[in-house]
Amino acid sequence: MKLFLDSANLKEIDEAVSWGAIDGVTTNPTLVAKEGREFVPLMKEICERVNGPVSMETVSRDAAGMMEEGRVFAALHQHIVVKCPLTKEGLKATRQLSREGIRVNVTLCFSPNQALLAAKAGAYFVSPFIGRLDDLSQDGLQLIRDMKTIFMNYRFSTQILAASIRHPIHVMEAAKIGADIATMPFSVLEMLVKHPLTDAGLERFLSDWERLPAEAKRWKASSAPTPRSKAGAVHAS
Repeated sequence: MKLFLDSANLKEIDEAVSWGAIDGVTTNPTLVAKEGREFVPLMKEICERVNGPVSMETVSRDAAGMMEEGRVFAALHQHIVVKCPLTKEGLKATRQLSREGIRVNVTLCFSPNQALLAAKAGAYFVSPFIGRLDDLSQDGLQLIRDMKTIFMNYRFSTQILAASIRHPIHVMEAAKIGADIATMPFSVLEMLVKHPLTDAGLERFLSDWERLPAEAKRWKASSAPTPRSKAGAVHAS
């Protein structure tokens, strides 16, 4: 499963990229607004930092406006994937943009029927918001299961991008179900790394190392194995 960072914060993105941990980025107007930056230059900077898809959301309510924005967004950088909402107007825009070869992430999906419509419209990604369903005492992960079954039954190429992820269990279960991608805030990505037994084990190992006498902790380049030739012979000094 690919992992995306759900963020427009360049510091978070740079840190996650440095781990080799993320395959793409998703953004939305709320995340962009938090950064207090001009929209287009910020998105271009994100695209230059990430070697993978970067979702950029339209803000029009009508299909014509979404299509106009989508064409502009897609021309900004090859990594851009245009986000359209799962509404009637969003489906119209998705259908036309996909026909023009523009990748579309259909967002705000909350039911299997919505996901089916997005796939039929030609969506590249469809984003089920599992955490928001959990907030309403519904099973967000069941939505991914249903989507996976439907997409496999009819061999849709649309990828399932699990969104609104709140904790590591969401990530693990989405991976077990077979979601193609999970996008998460940086705080959740950090949780995937951490485990108390890892921390305790590292502290024990380093503590034991410090108790060794200084002479036992020395090493020199000269103590490394002598390089050998292709034939296996030792090089002459």
